[in-house]
Amino acid sequence: MKRCLFALFFSCFIAIMAKAQTNGVSEAEIRGQQLAQEILSQGPVENTVNKGVMQIRDESGRHSEDPIVCSAVVMTRVANTNVIIPDWQTLYQATLTNQTECLRVMHNTNLTNFYFCSTNSSGAIPVLGDVPIIGHLFGSHQATGRELMAPFAGSDFWICDLGLEFFHWPGQKVLKHETRRTRACTVLESTNPDPSNGYSRVVSWIDDETLGIVHAEAYDTNGKLLKEFDPKSFRKVNGQWELQDMEIRNVQTHSRTWIKFDLNEKS
Repeated sequence: MKRCLFALFFSCFIAIMAKAQTNGVSEAEIRGQQLAQEILSQGPVENTVNKGVMQIRDESGRHSEDPIVCSAVVMTRVANTNVIIPDWQTLYQATLTNQTECLRVMHNTNLTNFYFCSTNSSGAIPVLGDVPIIGHLFGSHQATGRELMAPFAGSDFWICDLGLEFFHWPGQKVLKHETRRTRACTVLESTNPDPSNGYSRVVSWIDDETLGIVHAEAYDTNGKLLKEFDPKSFRKVNGQWELQDMEIRNVQTHSRTWIKFDLNEKS
């Protein structure tokens, strides 16, 4: 009788534990959320401006090349204010044939990012300087929802790509550890809470030492591979490693975009 009661108790205990594990968050998901948070906290320590070119080969095989400027600005917080001030911001400015396109990303480690897009046909948009009031940036438009899946300046980079929006998604999970391009990496899967809106998931190979992206793959709403992203080269500038060349490929349309910075020309 005692043996039967023990067996019954043990079976119930196993069932309860299994249900708790199913309903709870797995260790891989906890580690994934922690890793995503670490990546998002890696902001710049000082203001920088990098100039270069953006080269595009579209799905028809046509090539184009446009000047591009990328700036990073560390934000200064003011005490006793109710205004949300982002931790830092990046600004991408591409000068096309007849207009300048600008994307400003307000980065918030613990909150969602803010994205503002604008075009200017009369001249270049300032890169650095006083931070304008959010929503009134050079007549800019705040991009949200599906608008984040729009290409920046006709490139293969969507607005959400340049803001690393997928690391803000609630679903983050460590899949495995493996070597990629001679670097020890943690493979992180980011799952879109609204898979009908752009990517369904993004899988990133994160360098264990630097927390930089070594390789990333984005999948469409049907779960098929859509894009691949690779940083191509880095260079040490003033003791800091900076990205010199990056590429994103649309494997479905066979288009691709390169951004190459001239790190010898620093503003």
